[in-house]
Amino acid sequence: MSLEEPLKFAYWVPNVSGGLVTSDIEQRTDWGYEYNRDLAVLAENSGFEYALSQVRYTASYGASYQHESTGFSLALLLATQRLKVIAAVHPGLWHPGVLAKFIASADVISGGRAAVNVVSGWFKGEFTGLGEPWLEHDERYRRSEEFIRVLRELWTNDHAEFRGDFYRIHDFDIKPKPVAAPHPEIFQGGNSTAARKLAGSVSDWYFSNGKDFDGFSEQVAEVRGYAASNARTVRFGLNGFVIARESESEARAVLQEIVAKANVEAVEGFRSAVAQAGKSTSDAKGMWADSEFEDLVQYNDGFRTKLIGTPEQIADRAIEYKKRGASLLLLGFLHYLEDVEHFGKHVLPVIRAKEQDLARGAATPEPLGV
Repeated sequence: MSLEEPLKFAYWVPNVSGGLVTSDIEQRTDWGYEYNRDLAVLAENSGFEYALSQVRYTASYGASYQHESTGFSLALLLATQRLKVIAAVHPGLWHPGVLAKFIASADVISGGRAAVNVVSGWFKGEFTGLGEPWLEHDERYRRSEEFIRVLRELWTNDHAEFRGDFYRIHDFDIKPKPVAAPHPEIFQGGNSTAARKLAGSVSDWYFSNGKDFDGFSEQVAEVRGYAASNARTVRFGLNGFVIARESESEARAVLQEIVAKANVEAVEGFRSAVAQAGKSTSDAKGMWADSEFEDLVQYNDGFRTKLIGTPEQIADRAIEYKKRGASLLLLGFLHYLEDVEHFGKHVLPVIRAKEQDLARGAATPEPLGV
């Protein structure tokens, strides 16, 4: 991304009970619609451009209740005016033609603000519990590639055609077509080589789990290489959990309390469920392959991004991730309404000021002879 382009911000929609940390710490966050409707309005008025609705179909790992992601996303789109809402979806549990039709309608209704996050799948029990086959790791990503290609084909062509190993479309037309041009944005995550190649082949955005600077830079470089080999470009989003307080010690005390009060049974259950996702790949680059217990208390490794401290410290890290290729930060919070409002008032202005300094520095050439 250009250093002159402002960072975009998204938040994890808490449409799943238990909040964004698997901990018994007090969380003034609610999974219900009314809370999330108010949060979405607050977020778009606090500088957030995107929201990502989680996908979970059955009770598990501290998440006893969950709203379905696509329907919930549409409800949030109807409650807002500018916010783009990304619905997480599973190939294998959706047919791409049916999803393409749903998202096209949601996009038209919302004036071009619908998007999807294609999740290849880590929770075997959701598939087997519904009587659906659980594919080997790289096969799930191969299916996802076809899934995305079908979405794009249906959204952009009047006589859609596709013939693959998982999906076949013949002379199919959906109308109305989406408003978003050229089509609704397609996000995708995953750490494995298969996931990185998928992003380089077909996705608009690549989501990274929480990473330190070097880990994120390594992912960006590899995915950019795959994209370049396909004459494409990909944008990058990075997951992070924000704890912003007046002092670093206060913020770190909150983190320590979250981990100290972790729901051990739920975290260990989650770790057991995702172990194959991270270690079933030949190069051990999969999701959660090297995650420790503390990392998994925030189930997308959000603590690793270290957006924890004062507004100034968080802004400095955000700018460094921007310099390393991040176009979007996908954020989780402990007490959503309070913390999102605080982020918009106290953290985002510092980030924007530092971005202006960064842009001015990028636009000023080095003096000759230096």
